[in-house]
Amino acid sequence: MRGLVSVLHSKQRRQYINYKIQQKYVMASLSSLSLSTSSSETSISRSIHRKLSVLPTVVPTFPMIKKSRTQMNYVAYVQPPDVNRPQSSIRSTSFNVEGIGSTTSLDEDVKVNTSRMEASLLFENQSSITDAQTDDSASLSIAVIGATGVLARTKIFPALFALYYSGQLPENFGIFGYSRKNLTEEDLRAIIAPTLSCRIDHQENCEEKMDAFLKRTFYLNGGYENREGMSKLNTLMEEVEGKFGADRIFYLSVPQDALIDVASSLAEKVQTQRGWNRVIIEKPFGLGSFSSHQLTTSLLSNFEEKQLYRIDHLLGRNTIENLAVLRFSNLVFMPLWNRSYIHNIQVTFSEELGMLTSERYPNGYGILGDVVHSHIFQTVALLAMEQPVTLDGEDVRYEKVKVLKSIRKLELYDVILGHCKADSGSNFKDTDNLMPTYFGAVLHIDNARWDGVPLVIKAGKGLKKNRVEIRIQFRRVPGNIYHKDGGHMQSLATNELILRDVPDEAILIRINNKIPGLGMNLEASELNLLYKDKYNIDVTDSYEQLLHDVIDGDNHLFMRSDEVEAAWNVLSPVLSALDNNNVTLEKYDFGSKGPDKAGNLWAKHGVQWLDD
Repeated sequence: MRGLVSVLHSKQRRQYINYKIQQKYVMASLSSLSLSTSSSETSISRSIHRKLSVLPTVVPTFPMIKKSRTQMNYVAYVQPPDVNRPQSSIRSTSFNVEGIGSTTSLDEDVKVNTSRMEASLLFENQSSITDAQTDDSASLSIAVIGATGVLARTKIFPALFALYYSGQLPENFGIFGYSRKNLTEEDLRAIIAPTLSCRIDHQENCEEKMDAFLKRTFYLNGGYENREGMSKLNTLMEEVEGKFGADRIFYLSVPQDALIDVASSLAEKVQTQRGWNRVIIEKPFGLGSFSSHQLTTSLLSNFEEKQLYRIDHLLGRNTIENLAVLRFSNLVFMPLWNRSYIHNIQVTFSEELGMLTSERYPNGYGILGDVVHSHIFQTVALLAMEQPVTLDGEDVRYEKVKVLKSIRKLELYDVILGHCKADSGSNFKDTDNLMPTYFGAVLHIDNARWDGVPLVIKAGKGLKKNRVEIRIQFRRVPGNIYHKDGGHMQSLATNELILRDVPDEAILIRINNKIPGLGMNLEASELNLLYKDKYNIDVTDSYEQLLHDVIDGDNHLFMRSDEVEAAWNVLSPVLSALDNNNVTLEKYDFGSKGPDKAGNLWAKHGVQWLDD
């Protein structure tokens, strides 16, 4: 043996010695191992698994199919590190079994679910080989509640696969679909497989990656009793996670009227005690101030605020992330970002086609709950907030809620609500249900930075074009000294900073410049950073970005409870008017710019709308 070790490379020699020590340690541990059994499973104590996890490679144990009177045979496969030596032998060891709480016969067959055992071993094996010093490290389980819905099929599962494909999920993870439909795991895999796609800029091992992802996707029919179903889900997750446990994420893609019961059942039955638990909640976050307060009260009675992630996919866009970067990393903008230099701010959310909003907002709030309450107000908050102490989520959310609480409650004379009249040739939906499909308003922020600066909002569906952008118009240059040939004053265009998300993501700055040639003739031009020309990369989907943030525990793009309340408070006069039929919905044609009266509202506040 001494001769064999002497010829090994120094690194291999250390590996070999460590292996011999570990092998001796494992066999000593196995000789004193005590097992506990129940009617449903036999498990090795966690402390012994921690010892096993220090092995450099996988050390799974497999029960024999027959259980004898007081003994169960286990086979430990001990594989040494690669030091160019023969494979180690297979050793068999017997353990005493104490049948605590078991009512099964000592001679009965032990039923083994091979697919679940394989998944459990996958979790345990990968946990044990990651790092010898992190034997308490947990895996990740993600449960999609409402797994057969359109959102889950078309957005959530594809986003999870994209994260897996790009290496952003932990090595040992499991995806759990949960719904009330009577499906098998293979049925769910067949449903979501066509929605998965690989990165355009990679396309490496695509089919292999898809197969691996689908094998880690499981399904449970939870039935109509939420507590019983959640208890079954917990059992399934524990089966797959194995002895090491896991951090857990729960994506609640369920109807608003089922949310409170589902969330409370989840909190009671399926939270793990061996890692953190995070809960993703889809908008709407209530259907107005009262129902939102009820929902928040229920959620906070079952979870801590830090566990809740209220998701709005529109906030996962790169343009939203760029707001803080532009403001706080570019000195050229920092001194200009206030009432002294900015005349007005315009926020546009314009869609050509509509979406079915009556099912999500049966009370008739339409686009106010679908777009304005979350996306528009969060955009305004990020745009207008003070610089946070750090980029930590709580520091950012603290500054956002200060802005939202400073926004003056909307007055009806500063609001235009409209409803689209669809023609027979359009695919515009929700035309029969008279609810707002257009929201135009002027917001006022009552603080020292923004006092007197109108924030003009235009959000609508069934409009002339798809456009999502933020336009900041600066004040005019005082004392115009430029004259045309002949002595007439030249009109100087207003400087603008435009952050465009749709149709093509871009940052544009509008300036005045001299036209080349004789004389002093000026024109307005745009300095253009077009992302598709600058960056030749595949843009991540917003759900992918936000799910990645949840995994990382980054909550700055998710609304905190006080943010939700503050936003509904700003809208409360408009919601009350809708409830009492005290507001008129202005009709506008499909494919138009919106209600004609909107232009009068902008003009009243001295704003020239320049979205073209």
